[in-house]
Amino acid sequence: MTARLSPLSETEPQTIVSATLRVETRGIGFTEISGGARDFIERAKAGDGVFLAFLRHTSASLTIQENADPDVQTDLTAALERLAPEAAPWVHTVEGPDDMPAHVKAMLNGVSLHIPVRDGALTLGTWQGLYLVEHRRAPHAREVIFQFIGSRR
Repeated sequence: MTARLSPLSETEPQTIVSATLRVETRGIGFTEISGGARDFIERAKAGDGVFLAFLRHTSASLTIQENADPDVQTDLTAALERLAPEAAPWVHTVEGPDDMPAHVKAMLNGVSLHIPVRDGALTLGTWQGLYLVEHRRAPHAREVIFQFIGSRR
């Protein structure tokens, strides 16, 4: 395998900008938040740096996934259900049968992302999108903290 590193680029961080994105979910499934992230980067007048996203919840998660074919999201939801089914013998059941599996799924996906920003744009691949993944059956209001650290345009 051959690998080649691009030339290095250097930027002095000039700013830290933060905002909160409130997302209303419809229950189990994927909600794309790429547009909110792009809007935040635009409003932050970002140049080069890093975009951070942090979800303030333990029964939902964040992920970067394909945004071209919705069948991918359907299959991923089914795969997570197989990995952490409601019918398993969970000890923590106080908040309902879907709560503990939701915690396991959130642990598998994670609650934070970081994406390089170059020339004021997220450096996502062609088919990549940012998603909040709701693991509970009921709709929830979720908060994602966005932060940009880097230079301004």
